[in-house]
Amino acid sequence: MSSDRNGHRHRGPREMVTGGEWIYGRNPVEEALAAGRRTASEIVLPPASSDEDDQLRRIRDEAHARRLVVRTMDRDHLDRLVRFGHHQGVALKTTGYPYVGFQDILRASEADENALVAVLDHLEDPQNVGSILRTACAVGATGVVMPEDRACGITPAAVRASAGGSEHLRAARVVNVVRALEDLKKAGFWLTGLDKCEGAKTYTDIDFSGRVCLVVGAEGEGLSRLVRETCDFIAEIPMPGGFESLNAGVASAVAMYEVLRQRG
Repeated sequence: MSSDRNGHRHRGPREMVTGGEWIYGRNPVEEALAAGRRTASEIVLPPASSDEDDQLRRIRDEAHARRLVVRTMDRDHLDRLVRFGHHQGVALKTTGYPYVGFQDILRASEADENALVAVLDHLEDPQNVGSILRTACAVGATGVVMPEDRACGITPAAVRASAGGSEHLRAARVVNVVRALEDLKKAGFWLTGLDKCEGAKTYTDIDFSGRVCLVVGAEGEGLSRLVRETCDFIAEIPMPGGFESLNAGVASAVAMYEVLRQRG
């Protein structure tokens, strides 16, 4: 390891810190540093340039302020490091996602009569998970709940898809989704599952006042039977074009903004 004339530490391309994970992309890295919920150890940045843009300069300044190891890396090496994700030349080595306990989300909801929680019923696509996290952050959701098993967690790919919004959210993993839904009911939430099935109401016909839980089904499978039966309402999004292919991320965004619209 060497230091430059300003005392900033730099590591050669073969010197790697083991453990943790690599977040990649400018927005995710900037938001992870801004949120300060993870412990970062090193960062990959393009070589410093006098004409670099403001965002890259902010990231570089924050990395120096935190005394992170700063490295440069050729594109092929960085592509492999982040498993060919869209990195924009920037990656941050950090600890894993800081999940909270499910009880933390329940406690945060106690003081908010308009709490909004999204529950993901075994989604597997990190792009969908990240898209939902991004919207949940944008609308000020109280938290997101997802299963521990047979589901995509908040991976670096999901963080990238969330544009870093994941770093500002409460997210919990649970062993049993149905039990979590029942606990949310006891806490005063009305549960609305998003699905297209017999008996479903158009999403704009649902009353989204009070504490709201939106339950999002898995890609292709939709809501599992027990999850659907636990919900108070099932909402569908009309698709008069005849192309029934809204993915989970888009459907969730439509529903979350309907909740926001009804609340003025």
